[in-house]
Amino acid sequence: MLIASLLCGNIGASDRYIFAYFINNGEDGLHLAESNDGYIWQPLANDSAIVAPQVGGKLMRDPNIILGSDGLYHMVWTVGWDATSIGYAYSNDLVHWSQQRLIPVMEHEPKCRNCWAPEVTYDPKSGEYIIYWASTIEGKFTETEEPKEKNYSHRMYYVTTKDFKTFSKAQLLYEPGFSVIDSTIIPHDGKYIMFVKNETLTPECKYIFIATADNICGPYISAVTPITGNYWCEGPTTLEIDGKTIVYFDKYIEHKYGAVESTDLQTWTDVSDKVQFPKDARHGSVIKLPASAPFPIK
Repeated sequence: MLIASLLCGNIGASDRYIFAYFINNGEDGLHLAESNDGYIWQPLANDSAIVAPQVGGKLMRDPNIILGSDGLYHMVWTVGWDATSIGYAYSNDLVHWSQQRLIPVMEHEPKCRNCWAPEVTYDPKSGEYIIYWASTIEGKFTETEEPKEKNYSHRMYYVTTKDFKTFSKAQLLYEPGFSVIDSTIIPHDGKYIMFVKNETLTPECKYIFIATADNICGPYISAVTPITGNYWCEGPTTLEIDGKTIVYFDKYIEHKYGAVESTDLQTWTDVSDKVQFPKDARHGSVIKLPASAPFPIK
């Protein structure tokens, strides 16, 4: 019944905005929502899970989906709190997904403790996809361990791939001198912009900030000034619409979503009171789909 209800809709004549997210702990799988204006998001399929997790710890947290240069949707996600692999699947319509598999991005690191919130960005310069995530490796960056948070000290790591079958060896992507998680990278005016969370607890710095680079794999230069307000937030995802860049994020302490927007990536306005997301939505990702993209869900 779910598949039938998803396939019966009509594709609109203009771009559409899709939000991929999870609820609770990610046990039931991928959820999707849609927006016409980038502010009000309505759940699709009655907010039922589109696909259930089948690999790793059988969680589907932090789903990130892109429409690839090959016309397929590629999705990565967090499969477990202590996993050293990430989940991967592909689809041609966001309804029917390939067999899920694990990408063992950090299994070569015996002291790696986790792989959190993977994301994918396509780099037209190299014709490759970069997959990046946050990990703590025991014994590394011990100077910024957080004793109140299980001695985590995260940095961003990455691999590259052209086909999601063979991958480069994981390398350090971003090391700002403090713990960071939850990054998303977009191309902008010939550079690459990373929106990333400062994960420092002492002193309290749970905010989103920007780092920039000339190349997608760095090196990234930080502008550590927060773009978010006096609240804890994580899981940034972005949308460029009508000359504005909107950054959405999970206000996880308040159990709701927020957003800031800018026309120049310098001055940011909090528009949290304008956005509306599905109830209980957690750390997700937004994609802009052209009208021609395969997307039969309504």
